[in-house]
Amino acid sequence: MMAVTAGADFCYAIEVFKPMADAAVKIVEKNGFGDKIKIINKHSTEVTIGPDGDMPCRANILITELFDTELIGEGALPSYEHAHRHLVQENCEAVPHRATVYAQLVESRRMWSWTKLFPVRVQTSHGEQVIVPPLELERCPGAPSVYDIQLNQVSRTDFTALSDVMPMFSVDFSKQVSSSAACHSRHFEPLASGRAQVVLSWWDIEMDPEGKIKCSMAPFWAHSDPEELQWRDHWMQCVYFLPQEERVVQGSSLCLIAHHDDYCVWYSLQRTSPEKNGRVSPARPVCDCQAHLLWNRPRFGEINDQDRTDQYVQALRTVLKPDSVCLCISDGSLLSLLAHHLGAEQVFTVESSAASHRLMKKIFKANHLEDKINIIEKRPESLTSADLEGKKVSLLLGEPFFATSLLPWHNLYFWYVRTAVDQHLGPGAVVLPQVASLHAVVVEFRDLWRIRSPCGDCEGFDVHIMDDMIKRALDFRESKEAEPHPLWEYPCRRLSEPQQILTFDFRHPVPLHPLRAEGSIELRSQVVLAVSGPGRKERSEISGRQREAVALPIYLLRGCLSLAQHPPTPRPGRSHGAVLWMEYHLTPDSTVSTGLLKPAEDKEDCCWNPHCKQAVYFFTTPDCRAPRGSPRAVSYTVEFHPHTGDVTMDFTLSDTVEDGC
Repeated sequence: MMAVTAGADFCYAIEVFKPMADAAVKIVEKNGFGDKIKIINKHSTEVTIGPDGDMPCRANILITELFDTELIGEGALPSYEHAHRHLVQENCEAVPHRATVYAQLVESRRMWSWTKLFPVRVQTSHGEQVIVPPLELERCPGAPSVYDIQLNQVSRTDFTALSDVMPMFSVDFSKQVSSSAACHSRHFEPLASGRAQVVLSWWDIEMDPEGKIKCSMAPFWAHSDPEELQWRDHWMQCVYFLPQEERVVQGSSLCLIAHHDDYCVWYSLQRTSPEKNGRVSPARPVCDCQAHLLWNRPRFGEINDQDRTDQYVQALRTVLKPDSVCLCISDGSLLSLLAHHLGAEQVFTVESSAASHRLMKKIFKANHLEDKINIIEKRPESLTSADLEGKKVSLLLGEPFFATSLLPWHNLYFWYVRTAVDQHLGPGAVVLPQVASLHAVVVEFRDLWRIRSPCGDCEGFDVHIMDDMIKRALDFRESKEAEPHPLWEYPCRRLSEPQQILTFDFRHPVPLHPLRAEGSIELRSQVVLAVSGPGRKERSEISGRQREAVALPIYLLRGCLSLAQHPPTPRPGRSHGAVLWMEYHLTPDSTVSTGLLKPAEDKEDCCWNPHCKQAVYFFTTPDCRAPRGSPRAVSYTVEFHPHTGDVTMDFTLSDTVEDGC
């Protein structure tokens, strides 16, 4: 529609996803472009050219938005390669015209903790014990996938720049594109001496051949105009981990190499360029230690959090006895090693997956504990007395953590396990954690609300049809619950006091009847109104100069970069949603929170646990985008269903001033 408005004679819009293609047909008709635009519901590689084909002839302008945070991760290179060979004329123009990938080498203990296991220190009555990682894990190049995050939320104090920002490679989309594997090297002299560990990366796109109109993904410290920094959640920044950390010396020449195949990018560091030393380009990194298959990046950070470990150690000291028989149930957890070092007589740990079983065996062997801790490879519900050597368990341990958990309460699986092994617990057995509780707070997001904001009218085009389609798609039970987000990446401030909603007593088996809580959360006086609506995570907004910069290439019908018509600065006091998290009460005096870590002042952003995803329940308004009412409270109903393990909920803005919608 933008292209036709700009003067194109005819446009072919290729959309492989049928619901979006169907919506596109209706949107094109509604906006009066039915005679100028043809929607082709195919993958671009399946489009035919010719008198009886999808297109009668090749096109002379190629407009695409095929990018992800890594630029090429959605298959941009093979798609462009095919389009140039089969769908567009030679010397065609492409919008965007060119993309450039940038990189910066840094040292960061925090980011390095997302991919390596650090030594874990345990203070015992016999002195300090150190849990060391297996050599195989230390040498492992790690997971092959990029870690995409909101790099603007990482403090500058969390890393030291070892290089300037360097352009690594560019792709000219107006020329024939190759999806073949390639590498691109850049010589540089380190800005400081240190340990090269991490490569931070992002890209920008030039929309026109002259490069006058740009759209940049650079973080604030590398952006040409930080005041015009645009928040996005569909394109963020990349964190890549070098296979091994390397010592670098300020001023000594080095070579950073960006490798890519048709879908992935990875980096390596060498003393000389690959052309000079004749070294074969490193293959794409693949985990061979099992840890990166079992633990994601936040989980690595959680295990490396020494303060968190100390909490468990202190709690264990209060419940462990010299004759304790411990059973540990969590995926790939170090709790069993803590229990052993703190003096338990015998320790069993259950690992239900082959990957976690192999990993824990390696960790036990590296710490000379393979004969001290019994590892059982089976689902905990299937445990028999023989597995426990006929002994009764006096201490049941869990963090709890399970690799398949997405929402905070999914780790309540531990409660079901506790129920299943009840017959194996001895008289007076202790369960740690003793109790779990579900908490909630009402918040105003700085930006995250945009992913749920409807588009309405965009660039003068009516796209309400897409909003309605998405709203209908969200009319199922799961969509009315919460969705997981790592809120340390998405600043928000609380508009209410945190409130405990439900408690789950692990000292007793799972009850037969549902647990239900009804109540209200009082909002602070400065809260003005609540807003959000149906939407999807890929949505964002672009304003002012940036809207002009990307006007042509935005392919609205793909839904990948929809434009919300709201001011870029969130209005104060808007209650966008409720955030929920779990807290685990290890003992009456020790609690581990997966959500809020400390109280926040009224004007401060909330401080969230950076290793966990919190659950966000977005408030919705059924008939209008921005009600004028002033809600004074949020009513809630939350129910735990023991037969399914589901937690269902409903939050409603209540006691609203009459001038609202």
